[in-house]
Amino acid sequence: MSSRLDDELSRLVSAGVLRQYQADSIRDAADAEIDAALADPGRPHPEPEPQESGPAKPKTPSAVTHSNALVEVLGYIGGALLLGAVALLTLANWGEMGRAARVTTGTTAAVLLLGAAVVLALVRRREQLSSALASLGCCVAGFATFVAIEGEAGRVVGVVVALALAAVGLWWLEGSSLLVATFGILAVGVLVITADVLTPDTGSAMNSAGIAGTGFIIVAFVFAMLGLVRDQVTSWSLAGAAMFSSSICWLVQERGEIMALAVGTAGPAALLVAYGRTRRPAYAVVGCAILLVIWPTSLYQLTDNMAGVAIGLVVASGVLLLAVLMLSRRHSNE
Repeated sequence: MSSRLDDELSRLVSAGVLRQYQADSIRDAADAEIDAALADPGRPHPEPEPQESGPAKPKTPSAVTHSNALVEVLGYIGGALLLGAVALLTLANWGEMGRAARVTTGTTAAVLLLGAAVVLALVRRREQLSSALASLGCCVAGFATFVAIEGEAGRVVGVVVALALAAVGLWWLEGSSLLVATFGILAVGVLVITADVLTPDTGSAMNSAGIAGTGFIIVAFVFAMLGLVRDQVTSWSLAGAAMFSSSICWLVQERGEIMALAVGTAGPAALLVAYGRTRRPAYAVVGCAILLVIWPTSLYQLTDNMAGVAIGLVVASGVLLLAVLMLSRRHSNE
């Protein structure tokens, strides 16, 4: 099968036009057609059916499509209601609940969510819903572990448990919601490890910010690699979000403005290059959003001159826009 079809199917899945199982079905059908043609080169290709004269009649969605959408919507609502009930029960009675009740509540919710995700994955054709329920279950399982162990060790072990479950889910399923859950778990893990493991009792919050900034750079690298095997748009956009988080941490770090500028430029630059090669709008949106926040803030902290920074940014913007106009005119003349 051509890589062009693969790229187009990936684009449609990322845009939400197709579900992953629908793209897989199209891919399998194309592979079967190619295999049949190679096995019997003399087999005539089916002729397209003649179309009736007159205006084309719009195709109506099949009952199966409606049924699939209804089942997924009901699944999302069911998972959200379960999580909402657990959150309401926990928040309202947290002070009165004993440790056993807290652990039981969290564990039950995690088992129900993960169990539903596993059943749907085994049944197939519910990958997105299964991924969404699994992402919720991973986070709830991490919270239940923290409640069961408590203290610094509970926070670290809770992150490890949630991350391990999310890794299994990413290996088994392909939904983008698991990527988002993994990003959230890793972000919490960076903060937990920074505060509970790597920062001494006498350390300051500013020095810890640099450690956290380095951790978020590692998270960005992880998602850059995940983008090679899973939903590329979501993975690389989350990698950009990790670089943004790192930049914010470096801004808090004492004399970290230069590092914040470097990180806050490298991430968007990579995303904008990816946009230029793939024309995926998400890359441009995330990259420009990071630049919009990091550059003015970093330059202001470096110079302590708001008016000067504003004028400099206006001049830089004018130069870039002028370059765009000149290049556009040159291409139009060619």
